[in-house]
Amino acid sequence: MNNFLDILPFIQNLAQQVGDRLLQDFEQARVAITKDDGSLVTNSDRWADAYIKNALAQEFPEFGILTEESSRVLPDCDWTWVIDPLDGTTNFARGIPIWGISIGLLYCGTPVFGYVSMPPLRQNVYGWLKVAGLGEMQSESAAFLNGVPIHRSEVAPDPNSLNNYFFSVCSRSLERMGRSKFPFKLRILGAASYNLLTVALGSTIGAVEATPKIWDIAAAWVILKAVGAVWKPLEADNIFPLQFGKDYSDSNFPTLVVSHTPILSITKDLVQPISFSK
Repeated sequence: MNNFLDILPFIQNLAQQVGDRLLQDFEQARVAITKDDGSLVTNSDRWADAYIKNALAQEFPEFGILTEESSRVLPDCDWTWVIDPLDGTTNFARGIPIWGISIGLLYCGTPVFGYVSMPPLRQNVYGWLKVAGLGEMQSESAAFLNGVPIHRSEVAPDPNSLNNYFFSVCSRSLERMGRSKFPFKLRILGAASYNLLTVALGSTIGAVEATPKIWDIAAAWVILKAVGAVWKPLEADNIFPLQFGKDYSDSNFPTLVVSHTPILSITKDLVQPISFSK
């Protein structure tokens, strides 16, 4: 691999293959079971997990793999894929067409490439970061929606007109905050990676997730950083780099993302109750 453009066609094709199969499954009866952590899983989750993992292992045998449904311990590798084979399983199982496939790539425990495909929405959001230590193997940081570059607006939202902007927040986040009134219009989308990416796409000015796992955020983190959004961990100063050999099954990463720094001062007090230690 000379740069991230070298791996992009393979990841695009892989996401297309998995997305086509999941769309077929989505149109049929979907049987979900409850996992030990209370979340749902379907046969489609497990199929997608195995398919993506096997495809990546064949194409990149020297890379490690971390996935939601099977391989949850971070291997001691310079390069590791982080996979959420079906982000938004509850939506998928209940017939709501907001779900996707998230594929991130870590370098020494920190995400540097991310690809999130939302098949029902026909949206593919991806990007990469220029990281010190990788030399000339990559281009400058960039993010794209369906091949078109995306950028953060140079103009910050007007703090006096926040009721005209959306803020993405999940039900668990609302429960943690104990709040029922916000100065924004709320949208709960049900897919953690896409909730956060709405900030990169300009659909929202902020998003909060109380209990995202590493496979929910690895790819989205790259894209949001590439467009210049502000990512604020709510539990620790830094999420990355991850720890080699650690099992990430039960690790949550409470996170606030906003489009511009001035919005951070408005939202941080609202989401403060989410800050907690496991």
